[in-house]
Amino acid sequence: MPHIVHAFDTDLEMLAAKISEMGGLAEELLAHALEAVQRRDSDLAMQVVARDAALDRMEADLEQAAIKTLLVRQPMALDLRETIAALKVASTLERIGDLSKNIARRSQYLSRNQPVRLAAPVVRMGRQTLSQLTEALDAYTARDTALAVAIWNRDVEIDEIYNSLFRELITYMMEDPRTISACSQLMFVAKNLERIGDHTTFIAEMTYYIVEGQPLGDDRPKGAPIDTLLDFDA
Repeated sequence: MPHIVHAFDTDLEMLAAKISEMGGLAEELLAHALEAVQRRDSDLAMQVVARDAALDRMEADLEQAAIKTLLVRQPMALDLRETIAALKVASTLERIGDLSKNIARRSQYLSRNQPVRLAAPVVRMGRQTLSQLTEALDAYTARDTALAVAIWNRDVEIDEIYNSLFRELITYMMEDPRTISACSQLMFVAKNLERIGDHTTFIAEMTYYIVEGQPLGDDRPKGAPIDTLLDFDA
């Protein structure tokens, strides 16, 4: 039995290390995508698009390792929650990478056009989203439920920033139709950031689930969406 327990501990440490590596890359991709928007740097944007494939491979490797752990170790209670959470968080980080790649692609279009003054507020929204991602990963690593709950409650702030930016961009396009193309790209960037905010909140939920053995609930404060009639899938 001690040998089995030790082996399982090793498996969990391996999964934790993989999540940490994925989290670091997800943070890097988002930071560089935002920098590409801010600096109008098409080359940096291309690097983000190319590096997303590494995050995809990491997620596939972790999924394979986690499934093997479930089959061989047949964990119970806390150990089972740890393994299931690792699978879900890895999938979430892969999605964050995809959204960061989408932002980078939008920045390539923006870099070929005249600067739009509302790009700066969108980047500020991105910095707040990146900060929330970092906190969510810190909470997950430390199993810090207090921080996880704080992140869960705070997600409404990103929703409200997004709604405000959406209104500003619509107004800006109405005042100057020449900005419609660029502003629509910024709308896609802001929407991707809002979705990343939702994903970081999910990581916080997984932290709480691991420690407490139950979900946080479905009554999280949430900003009312104002773009439900628009198709933002990209």
